[in-house]
Amino acid sequence: MNHNFSLKEEEYGNLIIGVDEVGRGALVGPVIAAAIIYDSKFPSGIRDSKKISKKKREHISDILTKDFKFAIGVGELHEIEEHNILGGTLIAMKRAVDSIECNPDMVLVDGNKIPKWEYNSEAIVKGDNKSVSIAAASIVAKVARDKMITEMHSEYPEYGWDKNAGYGTKQHMEAIEKYGITPYHRRGFAPIRRIIEK
Repeated sequence: MNHNFSLKEEEYGNLIIGVDEVGRGALVGPVIAAAIIYDSKFPSGIRDSKKISKKKREHISDILTKDFKFAIGVGELHEIEEHNILGGTLIAMKRAVDSIECNPDMVLVDGNKIPKWEYNSEAIVKGDNKSVSIAAASIVAKVARDKMITEMHSEYPEYGWDKNAGYGTKQHMEAIEKYGITPYHRRGFAPIRRIIEK
């Protein structure tokens, strides 16, 4: 394995979990987090999920979810509405890590906020560029969310979620103006709220 990450998981102990989320800035659907236990046998090619092609992402995710211990956590739409997107993100991360059911030496969290939990943790800004376990979690979370978005797209194809992943692209905003909002739209988000209040 040859990963060019500045952070070395081994320095934190024997059992390290990386956690990352996907979909925080989207206008639709839940926020998805993945947690994965670091392993020196991780496949090559792991990088921040945004920096690799869809095909490569799916290939690496298949290996990670088949051969390594991971979990997915979901911050549901109603929880984002109730607690805001940061709250929804922290809920998703906590669910992912709790679902692994182990006692890690350290949990490495992408970003600058740590969920309310008892684990030894470190928040790492731009962690998916610095930690292979966070980058691995970013890939698993992204592929899981893409599958969910594809299912949502099949219900509401006019919004182009298969292309824009639910983010506020010009085409998506034009579709909202034309067709209105769906049950999947985040009503608390400013662009959606503005349309509702028109």
